Amino acid sequence: MERLQKVIANSGYCSRRCAEKLILDGRVSVNNEIIRELGVKVSKKDEILIDGLKLNKDDKVYYLLYKPRGVVSTAKDDKNRKTVVDIIDTYVRIYPVGRLDYDTSGVLLLTNDGELSNMLTHPKNKIDKMYIAKIKGIIDADAIYKLKNGVIIDGIKTSKAKVKIKRVDKKSNTSIVEITIHEGRNHQVKKMFEAVGYEVLKLKREVFAFLTTGNLKSGEYRKLTIKEVKQLYGLFKNT
Repeated sequence: MERLQKVIANSGYCSRRCAEKLILDGRVSVNNEIIRELGVKVSKKDEILIDGLKLNKDDKVYYLLYKPRGVVSTAKDDKNRKTVVDIIDTYVRIYPVGRLDYDTSGVLLLTNDGELSNMLTHPKNKIDKMYIAKIKGIIDADAIYKLKNGVIIDGIKTSKAKVKIKRVDKKSNTSIVEITIHEGRNHQVKKMFEAVGYEVLKLKREVFAFLTTGNLKSGEYRKLTIKEVKQLYGLFKNT
């Protein structure tokens, strides 16, 4: 038996907070009885309806995708562009955990586990995300110092970051920089480099939490192992 709001969130329908609001608003019923208070527990046999529609309680699935450039990190796109969900061959309704920009490649998780998705993307949990950026120009020590200690983007200072110069190429006037952040603000890495005077030419997310693309090629994906899923949940034991 599990709390009703947790079952709704775990189904991927919405976040737990949203599920709680649906219940309090009288929009959820269990076995044809409208539920208006939190704390009600349900079993797998119970029929749950939200606004009259049956909740699809699929088994949880977890995919790791090597997102290619030129694909949007949404379930649907109003411009009819290819989405990350289009790449995954599954009948289960899944969605990406966070986002990568259209022209950014790398590690991306997709799942129907709303609870895990919320935990991985909530700012308070500070999940590390490591990127490799190819930037225009030879980056200097002052810029690295600023990036490490936080820069102002969209009027707010970023948290401290880990930054390493991987390679510089004076001939092509470019630098390869590794940067690790735990925030997930819109276009954050690109804006951080822009704040210190450098344009990002290419960007790849190499690591999300402890997950990497491994032997996957761009556009390929695999299911997470049970061990990996347990490790992800293990990140939040003390939260």
